Amino acid sequence: MTQVAVENKMQLGQLLVAHGIVTDEQIDKALTEQQSNGHRKLLGELLVEMGYCTENQIASALAESYSVPYAQVNPKICDSKIMEILPREFLHEHIVLPLFKVYDVLTVAVSEPTNVFLIDEIERLSGCKVQIVCATSKDIKATLQTYLPAANVFVIDDIIDDEGLGDFTLIENIVEDISNLEEIAGQSPVVKLVNYLLYNAVRENASDIHIEPDDKKLRVRYRVDGKLYEKMRPPFQMHSAIVSRLKIMAELDIAQRRLPQDGGIHVLMEARPIDLRVSVMPGHFGEKVVIRIIDPQRVIFNLESLGFSYEHLRTFREAVQSPNGIVLVTGPTGSGKNTTLYAALAELNTEDVNICTVEDPVECNILGINQFQVNEGAGFEFSTALRSLLRQDPDIIMVGEIRDRDTANIAVQAALTGHLVLSTLHTNDAPGAVIRLLDLGVAPYLVSGSLKAVLAQRLVRKICPACKTEFEPSASVKKIVQRVGGDVKQFYRGVGCKKCRNTGYAGRIAIHELLIPDEEIADIVNDRQNLRNVRTMAIKKGMVPLHLDGMEKVKAGIVSVEEVLRTAYLPDSTDTEQSLKTKSKK
Repeated sequence: MTQVAVENKMQLGQLLVAHGIVTDEQIDKALTEQQSNGHRKLLGELLVEMGYCTENQIASALAESYSVPYAQVNPKICDSKIMEILPREFLHEHIVLPLFKVYDVLTVAVSEPTNVFLIDEIERLSGCKVQIVCATSKDIKATLQTYLPAANVFVIDDIIDDEGLGDFTLIENIVEDISNLEEIAGQSPVVKLVNYLLYNAVRENASDIHIEPDDKKLRVRYRVDGKLYEKMRPPFQMHSAIVSRLKIMAELDIAQRRLPQDGGIHVLMEARPIDLRVSVMPGHFGEKVVIRIIDPQRVIFNLESLGFSYEHLRTFREAVQSPNGIVLVTGPTGSGKNTTLYAALAELNTEDVNICTVEDPVECNILGINQFQVNEGAGFEFSTALRSLLRQDPDIIMVGEIRDRDTANIAVQAALTGHLVLSTLHTNDAPGAVIRLLDLGVAPYLVSGSLKAVLAQRLVRKICPACKTEFEPSASVKKIVQRVGGDVKQFYRGVGCKKCRNTGYAGRIAIHELLIPDEEIADIVNDRQNLRNVRTMAIKKGMVPLHLDGMEKVKAGIVSVEEVLRTAYLPDSTDTEQSLKTKSKK
């Protein structure tokens, strides 16, 4: 908040009234509010909070009143080379931003332009004459964060465009001497190329970047909407330098080329933080690098946005709002299980409950939730963490994945002793989770007594709205749709356009299968009957299979029939017949 050191706060009010920014009545209301809260907030802060004006309007009026230039600062108008002219701690403490230096005159943006003591201190520390401009503290802080982030954070906004990539072909002979790799990895072409790859991957909503060496070839691929596509082929001679640059950023050993390494990178893109998980694996033609991109802006904390049908959403919400029990989300790797759990936790996150998670790794930080990351190398595994967590007085526990017998038994015991436990399993469908728990050694009566719900899900690509068109599928596809019970009259697909990179798809949505165990299903579990019996009874009780939920989205024109047939489990005739009978009764 831009505030000058004005002894009488009415001076600020009179100034804003004189500039026609606020009215006398609004000033009186703000002063009354200030008195009621014990003067804990400045007048300008209250005026902004009450919606009477903006920070920029206050800063502009102050600058004009005190004959100081006003500027809306951003990283593009700063000279990053002179940023270190003042100590980093001083810049952050006093909200000061060096902009540029001409001869011995340093131009600085400040949030308190009348603080003469601050200006004198800047002159003393910099050894320059100081010319100030007035800016909002919000703009100054954002620019400082871009240029002077934490020591282990990298800014990747310094990129190149596609036309500039031709310059990299000039690098034909890069020395393979390990002693020179660190120096080469820090050179401008390598840094810019790595920044380019990271920046564009985030911009194109990629989930992973693959850097793959082959016989005298180097390929970079992005995974977008679950599918890999080739982005570019840099010169093979740059491979070692690119890998070394990424290792330096991830604080890995650049001299180690024979063993796998894992690390993390924190980057800033357009002043917002993004986490990267780096995995380096030695291969026949050199080290392959896979980078997982974790963008907090892409994490959905809203169950309504996950593609649930109305009935599935209502029933799943009831399950996760249970006071105790265990709720499982199942599916293959990359099916959005953690996203669903995060969305559920966000809804449950209130001040009167203690929510704790055990994850490997923590993919997204959620304010107000206690999150713990396992460290198997140090002996801090899921089962160990879960035992300790039960002594932390939790109400709700999220276990990233149930992998072994100990974790499964502890999770079930916690669910039976008054805790709500959310977790994931790798199974093909919802009934398969029940059998998986039995295989892990959980007693049947414990499974039937603790399990509240199992949600199976898959991610399917959505049709690109820009090139969506109706089409007539082949007779064989129609026959399959009819066999699985999909009552679809009109079929749509994307023909491909520039917006979707000619794939016909843009974004993804989940299809679901939700199992709510009842007494009859519990009896089947207790009798240790096979998976088929569990599935048949679940469908009889109203469970909508994955393929039928997918067909509903095909009918709505959201996804293509090919995506559902490719992704969802296709039932046999018995399952289909039972599904249709259940659907007709409803």
